[in-house]
Amino acid sequence: MTEKEKMLAGKIYDPNSSELLALRQKAHRLCKMYNDTFEEDAETREKILAELITDKQEGVYLQGPIFFDYGVFTKLGKNFYANFNFTVLDVCPVTIGDNVFVGPNVSILTPKHPLRPQDRNIYKTEDGRMTDREYGAPITIGDNCWIAGNVTILAGAVIGSGCVIGAGSVVAGRIPDNSLAYGNPCKVIREITEQDALKYKQNLLS
Repeated sequence: MTEKEKMLAGKIYDPNSSELLALRQKAHRLCKMYNDTFEEDAETREKILAELITDKQEGVYLQGPIFFDYGVFTKLGKNFYANFNFTVLDVCPVTIGDNVFVGPNVSILTPKHPLRPQDRNIYKTEDGRMTDREYGAPITIGDNCWIAGNVTILAGAVIGSGCVIGAGSVVAGRIPDNSLAYGNPCKVIREITEQDALKYKQNLLS
């Protein structure tokens, strides 16, 4: 297996292989270009984004600034929106469904690192390169979710469709469909039901 194949499979890999270095450098350059392009130049921003995130549907809008490790390992569904400072470390696949809204300062983090420093610290390879040992796990977010500001989503997390994740939450593990969840660690508070429909919020409508 190549180092990229190992990485995407969630196995221990060398993040400083020549292939992965080139992919990261390209993504970081495209992020910088996107962040330096004004909103009113929508055509240029779209061209940059199409090269950075090759698997995205129509209606995707990233406010910026954005920060992706690779971009090409992230899949964005239609009508996806992310506010300021959207960060995605996609060393494993990140899959986001349709109609997902993301607040400011949200981080999606697929990497993991060994707990013991003896395994985690930088070392020199046989060919003289400096690198370390990393691995990761994919992250999936279903359709019709709202991820509020300052949420951190950790490696291996699965957020079901129709969920609302409260501000400042740290998500690990699985959140069932149609859940209101928040906290650190993020926990399900209750199910989102018909009684949460806007028509019942008369104080907001009058």
